[in-house]
Amino acid sequence: MLAVCLELLGLALCVTGSLLVMVACGLPMWKVTAFIDTNIVVAQSIWDGLWMSCVVQSTGQMQCKFHDSVLALTHDLQTARALTVTSAVLAVLGLTVTVAGAQCTNCIMDEVVKARVVNVGGAIHIISALFMLVPLCWMANNIIVDFYDPQVPPSKKREIGAAIYVGWAATALLLLGGTLLCCSFSQMVRGSYPIKYPTTKTIAVSGDFDKNHYV
Repeated sequence: MLAVCLELLGLALCVTGSLLVMVACGLPMWKVTAFIDTNIVVAQSIWDGLWMSCVVQSTGQMQCKFHDSVLALTHDLQTARALTVTSAVLAVLGLTVTVAGAQCTNCIMDEVVKARVVNVGGAIHIISALFMLVPLCWMANNIIVDFYDPQVPPSKKREIGAAIYVGWAATALLLLGGTLLCCSFSQMVRGSYPIKYPTTKTIAVSGDFDKNHYV
């Protein structure tokens, strides 16, 4: 029973984390305008994402434009694109593997194979979380370094956007969910003693019980 609860909890966390990875990948708010010094009176704010840049007016109007060239992007954006998409693909693959080996499905009948498949699914989710964590930390570090760099003009300074926080939440959920999936079929959770079934009594050809079963 404990193994089933851990498996369902881990699967729910991984599903939520996978959805948040996709949301963070599509949101344009990885870098947002920092309102400091004379920049506080501007009538618009700029959002920079992996796929597009948006300008939001004080009136509420928003105009977005996709990045024209991949080669024209900075190295951190190019790396973030590749790793984030890879993380999303691995998350979907991990969900497929986990569902195939879950106890609530009949795709695999052997319990030992089910346990190994779920463990593989949990490991894939952990790898997906690591792929997502690298661009998030790299992007956040560059934003912070540029923010405190006196050589960067105030109009070019950016702050950490909502997409990075969403990505960090997705990473935490994937790590926790993948760990639960890896532990759901451990020997301690399932019990250290195997299940023993009672022996069946044999019946002779004549229809009577074997004499060995009589005391």
